[in-house]
Amino acid sequence: MSSAINGFRSLKGFPVFVWAAIFVVALVWSGINPKDQFTWFLEVAPAIVGGVVLLVTRKSFRLTSLVYVLILIHCIILMVGGHYTYAEVPLFDYLKELTGSGRNNYDKLGHFAQGFVPAMVAREIILRKKIINGKNWQAFFIISFCLGFSALYELIEWGVAVATGDSAEAFLGTQGYVWDTQSDMGLALLGAIAALVTLSRFHDRQLSALSHFQKK
Repeated sequence: MSSAINGFRSLKGFPVFVWAAIFVVALVWSGINPKDQFTWFLEVAPAIVGGVVLLVTRKSFRLTSLVYVLILIHCIILMVGGHYTYAEVPLFDYLKELTGSGRNNYDKLGHFAQGFVPAMVAREIILRKKIINGKNWQAFFIISFCLGFSALYELIEWGVAVATGDSAEAFLGTQGYVWDTQSDMGLALLGAIAALVTLSRFHDRQLSALSHFQKK
């Protein structure tokens, strides 16, 4: 257990300093000559809001290093999508040609992350606040929350499209795929399940280390 606590302490400065530096650099880069200024704003707005929330709560409700890292990765995914638009990220254009796919699938990575990362955020809040008892009920709620969050995001996209017309085409990123909305939510669901299956044990160890550290 002492090794776990020492491991947590060694990462203590990461969320505050390195995290913030990477976030700011990525945000500034993404805002330099983006493909479409309006799309850039729509895509990075959630990352900016999330960054502000983490800044405000970093002392009152400090998260585990795992969750901070996952949130940072998700923010970078949003920023890259905002810079290029989700339909024109160069690496995924290359993968499209390599695999013979008819579309750039970077948006699918984004929606997978939209389930994967919020699942661990929700898990941390539920466990630390002791909101739900029983692992099965916890998993059920987390997966349902992530699926609902994904559906809410699709409704927001729909609202923006109705309000702005053609200006939101790059934000929607459907690329002519008729099942885009359904596949987006399906990938978010898959991401939430994948996060719980692969990271729960490691997350439990980090929560234990965090709990012991805060008692010091």
